[in-house]
Amino acid sequence: MNRRDFLQGAAAGAALLAWPRSGLADDSNRDAIWAQIQKRHDEAVQRLQEWIHQPSIAAENNGVNEGCELTMRFLRDAGFGEVTKVPTDGQPGIFATLDAGAPRTLGLYFMYDVKQVDPAEWSSPPWAAALVDKPGLGKVLIGRGAVNQKGPEASFIAALHAIRGAGKKLPVNLVLVAEGEEEIGSPHFPQIVRRPEVLAALKRCNGIFMPSAEQDLEGKVTMTLGAKGVIELELVSSGERWGRGPRKDIHSSNKARLDSPAWHLVEALVTLVSPDGNDPAIEGFADKARPLSPAEKAMIADAARRLDEAVAKKQMGVEHWVHDVSWQEALEMLMSRPTVNIEGLVGGYTGPGGKTILPHKAVAKLDLRLVPDMKATEALAALKAHLAKRGFGDIEVNMTGGYDPNSSSADAGLIRAQTTVYKRDGIDPVVLPRSAGSWPGYVFTGEPLHLAAGHFGLGHGSGAHAPDEYYVIESSNPKVQGMDGAVRSFVDYLYEVAATK
Repeated sequence: MNRRDFLQGAAAGAALLAWPRSGLADDSNRDAIWAQIQKRHDEAVQRLQEWIHQPSIAAENNGVNEGCELTMRFLRDAGFGEVTKVPTDGQPGIFATLDAGAPRTLGLYFMYDVKQVDPAEWSSPPWAAALVDKPGLGKVLIGRGAVNQKGPEASFIAALHAIRGAGKKLPVNLVLVAEGEEEIGSPHFPQIVRRPEVLAALKRCNGIFMPSAEQDLEGKVTMTLGAKGVIELELVSSGERWGRGPRKDIHSSNKARLDSPAWHLVEALVTLVSPDGNDPAIEGFADKARPLSPAEKAMIADAARRLDEAVAKKQMGVEHWVHDVSWQEALEMLMSRPTVNIEGLVGGYTGPGGKTILPHKAVAKLDLRLVPDMKATEALAALKAHLAKRGFGDIEVNMTGGYDPNSSSADAGLIRAQTTVYKRDGIDPVVLPRSAGSWPGYVFTGEPLHLAAGHFGLGHGSGAHAPDEYYVIESSNPKVQGMDGAVRSFVDYLYEVAATK
């Protein structure tokens, strides 16, 4: 028996034994669908590889329309009867429905765009979707989008194929919305969701979820009941707009008699945060930030007991939290603090060696994270007012994307179904008030839909936004599911949502 057959067979046997018998209507359904998952393993992997092969980078307008078309084909092949490309003022979105004749309807959120890449940083080309052995994990697929989000989404699509292949009807109807601009702050996603026909379909849903790979290296799962909002923007300081300093790059000797737009930008940035760079200092920015409730603090205290601080620091390659706070305080800050972060600074010459110039322009790329009850529009207005009040009104503020925070109740049926499936698998999930990252769930949880929204899925991957992003295909770690186990978790979740009152 070769290594692949051994790994897949061992994982299959363990997963079948672990597959909760109460998750499906009867054992024959469970066994028939499991057989289809195994039979279609290679097909599912090849589908994911094809998806990875297609770059779809919104920030570079690279392959996004092609990525949209490919995603639509995958959805049609999986049984969606209506699959429509939705135009926006930016990249196109997708609206798709699958009518299974079921009493309940579940919403789905997909993204088909990915982050930029520098191939020189990768051990395997980012679009090759190579299958490689990773010590302690087994066979993984390396490629941009592998875990964020094409791997989990491909596993969900594989679940639909397995159910149909077993001759079964889906236990729920599906309404799917997808976008190609998540990685640039979803600037046009509301144009998709707020179309009358899309809103009408979503209003029939019990909730909406995004497929994900939630297991860490120890097999643990952390559930979040929401996410921070975000604003992505650029601050641009130029001699032309300022009316001081050069209007084109000139010899640096002139600094003795001319103002510098680059220093002007640096001075503006310094006013946005406390002297150590850690606390937002924009007047009015965080006035509406909601403090953690006693229940949220209790969740975080439980998480601090169950999650390993040393592992968290090792994964990020850090040694200290800000102000050297405790592990629990660090988690509380992660959940509750708005932030002002510099993503990048660009100005003047940045090539090899030096070049003695006085730059005419400098740009800072920032992201601002928002917590309930902050609003993106209000935060942006506060930033502009702050700069103007302090003499930096000439600096351009160009918001490229962003949205409000989102929250869902732990009592929502969608969330309770997730918890039930995890616990049936022997996993007691850690529950946190929200993710410190962001996704545009506010369009579902806010006006006019007020739907519960969240992430779900077994399986593991890592490296989102980084080199050598991967998704586990065949796991050699008994605590972590491979792709077949992830597919099975989505099958079980669909049946559990159908059964949850």
